Amino acid sequence: MHTFEQQNMGFFNDLLQYGYLSNALAACILSGITCGLAGTYVVCRRMVFLAGGITHASFGGLGIAFYLGADPIAGAMLFAVFSALGIEWAGSRGRIREDSAVGIIWSVGMAVGALFMSLRPGYTSGDLSAYLFGSIITVTRSDVVGLAVLTLLLLVGAALWLRPVMYVAFDKEFARSRGIRTQAIAYCMAAVVAVTIVLAIRVMGIVLLISLLTLPVAIVNTLSRSYRTLALAAPMTAVAGNVTGLVASYHLEVPPGAAIIFTLTFALVIVKLLTLRRRKTVPAA
Repeated sequence: MHTFEQQNMGFFNDLLQYGYLSNALAACILSGITCGLAGTYVVCRRMVFLAGGITHASFGGLGIAFYLGADPIAGAMLFAVFSALGIEWAGSRGRIREDSAVGIIWSVGMAVGALFMSLRPGYTSGDLSAYLFGSIITVTRSDVVGLAVLTLLLLVGAALWLRPVMYVAFDKEFARSRGIRTQAIAYCMAAVVAVTIVLAIRVMGIVLLISLLTLPVAIVNTLSRSYRTLALAAPMTAVAGNVTGLVASYHLEVPPGAAIIFTLTFALVIVKLLTLRRRKTVPAA
């Protein structure tokens, strides 16, 4: 117990002493809120595969930005947003099946990123790891500010437009019959998901990020089917998983992204087992 307390005190002392660790903690909290809110829409609308396509497509923007010497996150942002809007447009117009569009964008984005990264002078495979698997210690103050702005916008948006977004997520036809501008909301939410994904890349990486969008929602969804409950509890669950994973990675000296995923997965298994046990113990009527 004494050793555990010393380790925790060491973490908090380093948190105050090292800016990169405080940036990492802030990014964990903010990305948890944004991914929890965006992930609720993603899961309820059953567009997890689409979110995965956007995540991997952003790698194309990263590669081009690296090649041109520009800001990688800005390049990924442009690529991800245009990919998201393109997939939404293709699916709504019926020009191509949505799953086919996602598969094309997914593979083309990765191919473009790999090509331009390899063409960059002085390229090494280590340049990719921070973006593919996350490198939370590289989170900068500007990254935290970007996540903070996005978090504020999402919280305001959830407070003002939660009901129409909920209708679109569950049943676009019903939402359209209620006079809701479903297409405008769908395009807006596609862009929001894309921006959320890109700003959280440094925390989780392209390969692991889809889990941060889905696992917290899956945990809460085990206990509730209410969209409002999901939108409220999923961000809190994601924040708890992120912070716990960050602390665990500090003590165990393992990658934070992996620690966060294992933490959330463990929580999901526990919740599933508890609900299963509860159902078995409830007497039949």
